[in-house]
Amino acid sequence: MLASLFVDTLRFIGDNADLLFQKTVETAELAFTALGISILIALPLGLWLGHRHRGLFVALGVSSLGRALPSVAIIGFMIAILGVGFWSNTIALVVLGIPPTLTNTYFAVEGVDRDVVEAARGMGLTEFQILGRVELPLGLPFVLAGIRVSAVFVIATATIAGLFGGGGLGDIMADFSFYGLPGTLAAALCVSTLALLGAGALTLARNSAAHRMAPSE
Repeated sequence: MLASLFVDTLRFIGDNADLLFQKTVETAELAFTALGISILIALPLGLWLGHRHRGLFVALGVSSLGRALPSVAIIGFMIAILGVGFWSNTIALVVLGIPPTLTNTYFAVEGVDRDVVEAARGMGLTEFQILGRVELPLGLPFVLAGIRVSAVFVIATATIAGLFGGGGLGDIMADFSFYGLPGTLAAALCVSTLALLGAGALTLARNSAAHRMAPSE
């Protein structure tokens, strides 16, 4: 049974490679647009709050809210306001992508050794220079870890958009009666591959940043 399903899935991939590629591109466009917007919102806010050593309640509250809110409920709420389409799904994914990046960025900057910060301040660096030259470089591995979590979460959730007019691989997974189980599994494999590639790239970036921050022997 499983062997037959595996063969049928591979056959579906071979017969519908163009369709899967097109839908994967649509999913990537939706997911990475939402991820980019969420980073543009969460990163500066997390850096500012962490540098000021304020907003712990905000960071923890956003993190808890992000874990508690159902993805389908957020997408449904945005559709009720904006209607069915690309941007309603994008905004919903932005809401889901903000918490990991915001929380990790806050704690990455807030956790930098105070003595290092005070030494930089004593050397005459401005607050903006301290943030950009000291706190962000030291906290960068943790910041990238948060972005990686956001990326995986947003890419995986983007498939739900197919149920709400967002297009992408979710279209295939939602139309089980037409594509069948092999089509659904093929789409799921494409989503998994996309998420692994995104997470892998960010993991490499995080490891590279951590290596640069490690003390030389």
